[in-house]
Amino acid sequence: MIPWLTPESHFPPLDTALLKPSGLLAAGGDLSPQRLIEAYRRGIFPWFNEGEPILWWSPDPRMVLFPGELKISRSLRKTLKKDNYEIRVDNAFSEVMQACAAPRGEQPGTWIHAEMISAYTALHEMGVAHSVEVWMRGELMGGLYGVAQGKVFFGESMFSRIPDTSKIAFVHLVKQLERWGFHMIDCQMKTTHLASLGGREISREEFGQKLKELVNYTERVEKWCFDHEPIE
Repeated sequence: MIPWLTPESHFPPLDTALLKPSGLLAAGGDLSPQRLIEAYRRGIFPWFNEGEPILWWSPDPRMVLFPGELKISRSLRKTLKKDNYEIRVDNAFSEVMQACAAPRGEQPGTWIHAEMISAYTALHEMGVAHSVEVWMRGELMGGLYGVAQGKVFFGESMFSRIPDTSKIAFVHLVKQLERWGFHMIDCQMKTTHLASLGGREISREEFGQKLKELVNYTERVEKWCFDHEPIE
């Protein structure tokens, strides 16, 4: 059994998370900015279907990317050097979330529903959640969003309307975070997409130890603006 959170209760220790389903830690609570920030600072994130109770997760192992380990394939590097796209940041946060929520292939939709969009938009308005966007000819063609705390960026979801646009957004994000001195990007669960870019798994214990230090750096609580240095 997992604990049911009340508005006043805190999250249980991470090592109490279930093995099956892997990482399920607690249920209930709310999606207030305060609750979400507490969750991220402890390595916990919400993931649940619309109409169901809020479920909180802390998987073991954890997929992360350290900025210095970013891998850019030869073909992607050529794409990055093209001048047919524009990177914008925090320009269309809700649109990015809605695009991430759109059906993909045979999937009817994702876990990004109205309640989640409202909650993360509130974080965005506080300068805590951010979007990185790829625009082509005035249209949003790809991007990602996530939450920043201290020197950690917690990636949530990404989308592409044409091939490689989510990768373009991700590479520009990683390069900027590296310039700002960020030490880690949380990718949550393992995917081949993120592994191809340099993501790897570490234990939940190691992830939690790194968070204790990294989330306590001074926050960039503001709308982000990238330097737009060329990708070499």
